[in-house]
Amino acid sequence: MKTTPPTREPKADKASVRRHNLSLVLRTVHQAGETTRAAVAARVGLTRAAVSSLVEQLLDQGFLVESGKTFSGQAGRPGTVLKPADTGPAGLGVEVNVDYVSACVVDLAGADRFRVTEPLDNRAAEPDEVLARAAGIAARALRGAAERELRPAGVRLALPGLVSYGTVHQAPNLGWNRVPADRLFGEALTALRVAEPELPVTSDNEANAAALAELWFGALGDVRSFLYLTGEIGVGGAIVVDGELLRGAHGFAGEIGHLPVDADGPLCRCGSRGCLEQYAGQSALLRAAGAAGVELLARAADAGEPRAVAAVEEAGRMLGLALSGAVNLLDPEAVVLGGIYPRLMARLGPAVDAELARRVVSGLWTPAAGRLRAASPATPASRGAAAFVIRQVLTDPLAYAT
Repeated sequence: MKTTPPTREPKADKASVRRHNLSLVLRTVHQAGETTRAAVAARVGLTRAAVSSLVEQLLDQGFLVESGKTFSGQAGRPGTVLKPADTGPAGLGVEVNVDYVSACVVDLAGADRFRVTEPLDNRAAEPDEVLARAAGIAARALRGAAERELRPAGVRLALPGLVSYGTVHQAPNLGWNRVPADRLFGEALTALRVAEPELPVTSDNEANAAALAELWFGALGDVRSFLYLTGEIGVGGAIVVDGELLRGAHGFAGEIGHLPVDADGPLCRCGSRGCLEQYAGQSALLRAAGAAGVELLARAADAGEPRAVAAVEEAGRMLGLALSGAVNLLDPEAVVLGGIYPRLMARLGPAVDAELARRVVSGLWTPAAGRLRAASPATPASRGAAAFVIRQVLTDPLAYAT
């Protein structure tokens, strides 16, 4: 029988090797924050001469800057400190949610350099109108970036619902179905003539973006596998395993807000019944508590007002019920609650922890274990989306050189 010989990968030429090594050096400096040529060489396994050549190119193209001298305490010349540039290439993240739009610009170090959030009721508007509003807010962020000598290399949208390949396949709380979000947003941004050349636009689920922000900028320490829930109008979720998002076969993993916790419960916008967000989403919480806003609900719960306490604790119980199945299935190191949940943690957290302690079969989940955590206030979805653009720049800096 005739066999087909195995396909051989083309050998890397000098140009592609150098391109790879430029990325390696830039990523090493980014991870360290501040370092020296000698430390980079020791870390990546290249000669000092090779690292110096690569660093000079990255300095010339504005990806790195030098900052003073460092003394090791040993014999020899002091090293010049290298760090990511705080001007030049940047990332722009834009979160479009049900009741607000937020834009964030981060620099090569991942620092949040400009942020703008505008409350908007996007439920009654058509998708193209919502995305045009978002483009206007993004334009403000681009102008803010320019004032800081930052040049975004791309835009990453963070969107509620099922998102893949630039399309929102379903966003029940916005009433969107098969909306080509990347294209509509890109056309609206281009019409505003604020970026030359046109910026590439990509998108992801907003909970995924927030989970990445928590991974990269939060206070998780050594935790690399966790479940992330974001409480907004609905409930979004993301799964991080060994520092990588678990996306599923079609990119839709993490939709815990539509996990049914009561098969005969209230009808959800997704068409099912008894979904978690009908008990633990912002709208459900405010309705149950009779509160006009999250801050008013939190104050009432903190003050011990019975209806507010009952609403928050019931939401916590339902969150714990849904999360226990996910924890039993995925065995994460932690569960992180974002969105509106950190403000309610005093009453919400114990209810979630108690339910998890009762239902997680490993016996590893106890309130004292500290596995349930509130998200950091420095990790909104817009920042995670912007940092995703930065990760692309770090992977291939030559593609973004001017």
